[in-house]
Amino acid sequence: MGTASVEVRDLVKYHGATLAVDRCSFSIQPGEFFSLIGPSGSGKTTTLRLLAGFEQPDQGEIVIEGRSMHSIAPNHRPVNLVFQNYALFPHLTVFKNVAFGLEMRHIAHAEVKSRVGAALDMVKLHDKPDRFPSQLSGGEQQRVALARALVNRPAVVLLDEPLGALDQQLRQDMRMELKAIQEQVGLTFVCVTHHQEEALTMSDRVAVMHRGRILQIGSPREMYESPGSVFVANFVGTSNQLTGRVDEVNAAVCRIHTAGLPPIVARYQAPLTVGMPITLTIRPERLDLFRDLHEYKFDNTLPARIEKAIYNGSDMHYRLRFSDQIVWTARVVNARGEQKDFAVGEPVYVGWNAADGVALTE
Repeated sequence: MGTASVEVRDLVKYHGATLAVDRCSFSIQPGEFFSLIGPSGSGKTTTLRLLAGFEQPDQGEIVIEGRSMHSIAPNHRPVNLVFQNYALFPHLTVFKNVAFGLEMRHIAHAEVKSRVGAALDMVKLHDKPDRFPSQLSGGEQQRVALARALVNRPAVVLLDEPLGALDQQLRQDMRMELKAIQEQVGLTFVCVTHHQEEALTMSDRVAVMHRGRILQIGSPREMYESPGSVFVANFVGTSNQLTGRVDEVNAAVCRIHTAGLPPIVARYQAPLTVGMPITLTIRPERLDLFRDLHEYKFDNTLPARIEKAIYNGSDMHYRLRFSDQIVWTARVVNARGEQKDFAVGEPVYVGWNAADGVALTE
């Protein structure tokens, strides 16, 4: 792997007495789409502002394309930031908004025209150079803001909740477009969002932040299927949980003892010892529901009762009660035409294999 596009080394930032960023370190490769996700107050936006140069770290170092950003002003950094509200100039046309940065650098008019035209082609706005922001839809305004960032040919494009101002349907469409544009230009994108599905859809890698620290970095698949902590399992998608103690450990799986239920087997990641507390996490779509105990064979099978059934178009969401304290959710795809829906109050069996769940120690 070559020289990193961005390197963050032991970054620390205080806001008054509050530790906003707590010794964060990560590297981003050239051409990678990297997302920082986490709840409000996790430190992700502060980290983005530190990369942009709008704030200075109390400790640590930021290196972009091999060059330290220590004391480098925002306008002298090889980055461009796309704001959540787009920050377009309302009195300037689309062309003028995109050309603004080039004209401030006194680039020749012919080159400005050529580069702005290419940027507008890229974001599919070549036919609207004379429109004003007020004459554009939210998605079009977002594209103008992106074109304005790309036209400067930065080493890194920083995105602050780039789709946050769009409605749900447009957000879904723009996710794919944004990723396609990023792959087309081959630039490094660093995105901050609290929207997990957005990050999973667009990113090559994702970092989950909580209380100023990075808990885990990995591909979208790794984050979803192999969370390293209960917090990550809960934040990235929806997860059912069950607490118990380790009853037995072998090379591949562990056995979990939970009061009132049969033993459960699951894969694990961190080293385990017999007797230690453990939390099983499993995604709702990994569960199978069936009526006949002998119909299917799973590593784990528990009896439950349907407490609630919700039709969600492409799938059914079932609320399952195992006991007074244990309630899970199962998601069953509606594409199975021969399948009869389960009724509220109906007893069922819930089955899954050891590889479908993961046992976590924290």
